[in-house]
Amino acid sequence: MQHRVVALVGRGQEMYPVTCASAVFGYHGTEIPQHYTFRLCAERPGLLPTTIGADILVGAGLEALATADTILIAGWCHGPRISPELGDAVLAAHTRGARIVAVCSGVFVPASLGLLDGRRAAVHWELVDELARHYPRVRADATVLYVDHGDLATAGASATTVDLCLNQVRREHGAALAMRIGRQLSAAPHREGGQRQFPALPTTGPVPDSLAPLLDWIITNLDRPLTLHDMAAESGMSPRTLNRHFAEQLGTSPGRWLLDRRLASTRAMLEETDLPVETIAKRVGLSSAVNLRRRFRDALATTPAAYRREFRA
Repeated sequence: MQHRVVALVGRGQEMYPVTCASAVFGYHGTEIPQHYTFRLCAERPGLLPTTIGADILVGAGLEALATADTILIAGWCHGPRISPELGDAVLAAHTRGARIVAVCSGVFVPASLGLLDGRRAAVHWELVDELARHYPRVRADATVLYVDHGDLATAGASATTVDLCLNQVRREHGAALAMRIGRQLSAAPHREGGQRQFPALPTTGPVPDSLAPLLDWIITNLDRPLTLHDMAAESGMSPRTLNRHFAEQLGTSPGRWLLDRRLASTRAMLEETDLPVETIAKRVGLSSAVNLRRRFRDALATTPAAYRREFRA
C-alpha cells in the first residue's frame, strides 16, 4: 500500500512548502517507483486564500487525517490559536502512528499539543521568542535546517521542505530513491538537518560566493582522493578560508561534508547494484573495502553487507 501524505492547509496558506512536498511525494514518471500519494485537506474545506494571490479549492476536511500516514503542516498557523477540533484530529492521527511534519509556523500545532515538550525543534528565527513565550518546554533551535525525530519532524524555513521530505524518502526507501527524485527535481546536493538555516554574514568585505559550484565539483570527483588543499584550490580560497566558509554556510567541515557524500553514494550503490564492496569503495573515493566498512559502521552502526540485505529484502 502506498504511503498517504496529507497536507493540512489553512487560510493565508503559503504554497511553496506545499508544492515542494507534492514535488517529492508526487508522480515522477514510470521510471521511478511511486511509494506515496499526496492530497490536501483543511479544517474548513472550500476556497482558501493563499499568499500567492490566488485561491485554492480544497475538498477534504479533517476526516482525511484519520487515514494519513504523514501529515504536513506548513506556513499558515499564526501563533498558538489552534481550534480544539483541529488539535484533536492531529493528536489522534499521531497517537495511531501518523508522522507529523511541521514547517515554519506549522510548529505551533505539535507544540500546542505537547508533542514537542522536552524535544528539540527546528524553528524559524523570527518565531523563536513567540514559541518560547507560549511553549517554554520546547527546545527551539533557530540555527539548524530541520530536526527529524521519526514520528515528528520540524523545519525552520519553507526552503527546507525539499530537504526534509527527501530525508523521509531516504529513511523509508533508501538513499538511491531519494537521490533519483532529487536529481529529477534538480535539487541541490542533500543537506543534513544540522546544517545552518542561513550563513553568517561577514562584518567587513564582500559576502562570500556560494559554495554550490564547489559542492557540485566534489560530487563529480568523488572517486578521487580529494584533500582539503584540492578543494581549496578548486574554490580559489585558502584552506583556512574554505574551512571557515563551510562552518558558516553549512555548519560542518569540508572533510565531514565529503565523507557524508561518499557514504550517501555508497548506500545508493548497495541498494541498486551488485557491485562488490571493494569496487564501490574505489568509486566513492574510500580507497579500500576495509576503509569503507569501517567508515560505514561508524556512521550507520551496521555493515555494508547487512545494509544491502535489508534493502534487497
